[in-house]
Amino acid sequence: MFPKEETVTYTAKNTYLTQNTLGEKTKNVWLVFHGIGYLSRYFVKYFEGLDPEENYIIVPQAPSKYYLKNEYKYVGASWLTKENTSMEIDNVIHYVDAVLQTEQLPSHVNLILFGFSQGVSVATRYLVHRKLKCHALILYAGGIPNELKKEDFDFLDRDTTQVKLMYGDKDEFITPERLATEKVKIEDLFQGKAEVLMFKGGHEVKPKLIRDLV
Repeated sequence: MFPKEETVTYTAKNTYLTQNTLGEKTKNVWLVFHGIGYLSRYFVKYFEGLDPEENYIIVPQAPSKYYLKNEYKYVGASWLTKENTSMEIDNVIHYVDAVLQTEQLPSHVNLILFGFSQGVSVATRYLVHRKLKCHALILYAGGIPNELKKEDFDFLDRDTTQVKLMYGDKDEFITPERLATEKVKIEDLFQGKAEVLMFKGGHEVKPKLIRDLV
C-alpha cells in the first residue's frame, strides 16, 4: 500500500505588526512583506525613518518559522516553498485578508504595497488575486512569480499606480542574466509603465531608499 496524502481545513492564528498610529493625518499606509529569514518585528525597523504622523506601517508575519543556522537561538520565517505551493498561497492570501479586515483602512489614504526578496512574490500574488487598488507597488530585490501573466495585471490603472522595482548592483541572488530576464518580464507585465531603480549594494534593505520613495 502506498501512502495517501489527505488535506484538512482548520483554524489557525498568526500575528502581524503595526507601527505608528492610523489617524486623520495619515497619508500613506504601507503593507509590507518581509523576506525569508525575517520576523516582522525586526523588519519594521527599516521603516522607522518615515514621518510617523503621515505613514502607518502594517507588517504581516510569514507563518512558517524555523531556527536560523544551527544554533537553535535565532528564529526566522518563510512565506512558502515549492511544497504544496498552491495551497500555501491560498493560506497566505486568506491570512492577509484577515489582517486588512481587522485594520479597516480608510479610503483617503494611499496604500503602498511593498515586498522585499521573497516578499515580492507574496505582494504580487496578493495584488493579483485580490485585484487590490494601490497607490504604489514597490518590489525590492525579488522576482515576480512566473505564473503571473500580463492579463493578471490588466486591472491596474497604470497611469495612477506607481510601479517601482529596485535591485542592488551587487545582489548575489540577482545575477546579470536573471536581471535581464526580469526586465523583459517587467516590460511585458507593466506595459512599459514600471520604473527599474538600481542602487549600490547587495541583497539588503536600505532605509534611505525607502524614505526617498515617499
